[in-house]
Amino acid sequence: MEKKISPEAYKILKKMQQSEITESVVYKKIAKFAKGEENKKTLERLASEEENHAKIWEKYTGLKLKPSKWKIFKYSFLARVFGFTFAIKLMESGEENAQKEYDVLAKEIEESTIVKQQEEEHEKALIEILDEERLKYVGSMVLGLNDALVELTGSLAGFTFAMQNTKIIALSGLIIGVSATFSMAASEFLSARSEGRNDAFKSCLYTGIAYLVAVALLILPYLLLPTNSYILALICMLAIVILIITVFTYYTSVAQSKPFLSRFLEMSIISVTVAVISFGVGILAKILFGIDI
Repeated sequence: MEKKISPEAYKILKKMQQSEITESVVYKKIAKFAKGEENKKTLERLASEEENHAKIWEKYTGLKLKPSKWKIFKYSFLARVFGFTFAIKLMESGEENAQKEYDVLAKEIEESTIVKQQEEEHEKALIEILDEERLKYVGSMVLGLNDALVELTGSLAGFTFAMQNTKIIALSGLIIGVSATFSMAASEFLSARSEGRNDAFKSCLYTGIAYLVAVALLILPYLLLPTNSYILALICMLAIVILIITVFTYYTSVAQSKPFLSRFLEMSIISVTVAVISFGVGILAKILFGIDI
């Protein structure tokens, strides 16, 4: 060991050393399947920097630590499913809470200040230049999801009291949802074409898929529950709406480095408000027109 350090600093060093060597392996693995030569080069540079940081900490711990197999699997899996930008930013987000640990190290290890500066400036700059195709179409997915959640949530809530039969509600929702999917995709295609974009088809595809997935999830409770459990189906549907909003908002917040809470509350309040109003409209329609299905 190069110099004597306090037990607290030693514990932090061990933790950081394993973290750096683990992240180095994760970057190398992701670089193998990431698309785009520039992305691969950037990821390899990040891997090299993390490996160098681990070697710095090794001088003080005197240990050869192995990377965490669980974290390697976890972030490699997330990178394949949700994209490497999301996985990397999620992995690096943990370092934002390391301020106090660096403050402890700075009192005893001069090199920690250099490592901290690289983590905060250079590595973040490298991560920001990563160019992943799916993130280009987040706007299209947001458009599809927002429209599906608001429109279909309102429709299903209105149908719930007006029809009081889960299977008829599901059928009605499916017809409306599929029709609206094609309508939204076509609108996005025409909008992109009018802007002179060459990716009009991809843009409309992302919009349509996001809308269709939302449709399938929202009508699922009505398909699975008994015909007279329409209130329970409505509650389940609203719970699914909140879950979709939570997952998608979290994904975009991490991948695009945007605030989570304000966007989550905005989407949730709009969707639930529309559902409540539509449910009231369904009640009024049933009373006024005297239609009993």
